[in-house]
Amino acid sequence: MPSDQPLFASDRRGSSIHSEERAAEEDTALLGGQRNVDSSPQSRTKFWRELGLFTWAVIATAAVIVLAVYTQHQGSRQNDNKAATKGKRNLIFMVSDGMGPASLSMTRGFRQFEGKLPHDDVLVLDKHFIGSSRTRSSNSLVTDSAAGATAFSCGLKSYNGAISILPDHTPCGTILEAAKKAGYKTGLVVTTSVTDATPACFASHARYRSQEDLIAQQEVGEHPLGRVVDIILGGGRCHFLPNTTSGSCRGDNRDITKLAQDKYGWNYIDNRKDFDGLKLGNAANLPLLGLFARYNFPYEIDRRNMSDVYPSLDEMAQTAINALHLATEESDKGFFLMIEGSRIDHAGHGNDPAAQVNEVLAYDKAFGSVVKFFEQSKTQGVLVATSDHETGGLSVARQLTPSYPEYVWYPEVLHNASSSAEHSHRRLAGHISTGHNNIKDFVTEELVQTGLGIKDATEKEIKSILDNPQFSSIAFAGMISRRAQIGWSTHGHSAVDVNIYGSKGSEALRGNHENTEVGNFLQDYLNLDVGAITEELAKKSHALQLSEVDSLPWSGTLPTEEMVHSFEQMDSLPRGLEMNLP
Repeated sequence: MPSDQPLFASDRRGSSIHSEERAAEEDTALLGGQRNVDSSPQSRTKFWRELGLFTWAVIATAAVIVLAVYTQHQGSRQNDNKAATKGKRNLIFMVSDGMGPASLSMTRGFRQFEGKLPHDDVLVLDKHFIGSSRTRSSNSLVTDSAAGATAFSCGLKSYNGAISILPDHTPCGTILEAAKKAGYKTGLVVTTSVTDATPACFASHARYRSQEDLIAQQEVGEHPLGRVVDIILGGGRCHFLPNTTSGSCRGDNRDITKLAQDKYGWNYIDNRKDFDGLKLGNAANLPLLGLFARYNFPYEIDRRNMSDVYPSLDEMAQTAINALHLATEESDKGFFLMIEGSRIDHAGHGNDPAAQVNEVLAYDKAFGSVVKFFEQSKTQGVLVATSDHETGGLSVARQLTPSYPEYVWYPEVLHNASSSAEHSHRRLAGHISTGHNNIKDFVTEELVQTGLGIKDATEKEIKSILDNPQFSSIAFAGMISRRAQIGWSTHGHSAVDVNIYGSKGSEALRGNHENTEVGNFLQDYLNLDVGAITEELAKKSHALQLSEVDSLPWSGTLPTEEMVHSFEQMDSLPRGLEMNLP
């Protein structure tokens, strides 16, 4: 008959007796072979209590020893890191605004088709891929460029729209400000306005990104820390000119270009001829402010036909690198430079694949020039590159029919386009404003057939453009995307992880990281105390007013819901004429 007792417990009393006997034998062994004559329950209890205390003491002592060894190791590692950061060094940080992994796949395939290259041909970026970055902001799973760049510049999370301002609306010190304080030369190179979110986050502080007049003032030196940048190259001239001047978009009559020159010692240029006079930085005098477009530069696909007016991203990057290199030749400190391929993002907002592949190629070319600089430089340095977010929800595939899809996409459609959808939109608006007739013929022949390279446009497509010319940019881009079988899920940003690229010395960023970890790496590489800058900003904040007249906080007013909503609406749509006039 089976027993109800558990296995090995049929004689629980006997088992207990045997256990006591074994315990007594173990007592004898522990006491050096001298059997304890007193085997009473009280004696055994006393013994086990003393044994427990002894064991606890042994374990505690071991723990203290392990902790001491670990602490010593950590201290040694920190000292090793500090030792590793000694000596002159340069740091270049590149941002591919709005570029996600799919952008690389599309551009690689386009380049292979265009150049008749083998299937294993890759971009310069591909050869330096090391990891990926998570992009969420403090208040949303989908970040904007301001919060994304704040993560890089301050190494901290903040809300969408914040320009190096924390969720409590206090400023956080940036790597560029800390680098300048430590004796490094600093620079910013972009293809948007220099007051746009990404460059703004490195050299200014504003409670909302749309306060670009304020950002312009801070970037030239009207800032609690004074002038913190040595070279700025990009667009955005309209925010530096008084509203009494043609081409201005300021809300007041202050001339920030004059302020920059007269009060803060800037050398100022605003045209291609003067840029060429810099001789790629070999003849530059710092500090140098170069503003070559009213707001944004044209897309690269359009700029290459206007290269006598606008320098390329690569030319500006080389100019800044050479100027900073020469300026630090006799210094024991190097330089920090941020370079942004800014308009990859705008092509994503506009869902324009032809514009985007050319923007990525322009960025890849500049990336290659930075790699070459570090390979030839005798000063140690590192290149780190990533994106603040992905834009457009790009998919290098598109199902156009309800039947099972073909697994294809057509880069030749992008190759056939000779202008961006935005440029075609601008040309149409100009044609209409001058009162020309035969608008349909102009759209069909000049914009669609010649500009976009589309020979099979339907009557329905042409009619949609003529009926809604204010949205023609979306229509033009859609015509290209459908024929190339390129898909988009949004005109805004997405939450997809973005790639990290780096040169030798950036190994700590291998794998998947929070975007703030990228910012922290930059600080650590130059051994900068960004926290001290944050403290200094807090102490000096009360001393600087918004302008000579106003008595508002120097970092601007708190954003209203209407301000945020208005900007988000604008930011989620393709850039139109007003923002992109050169």
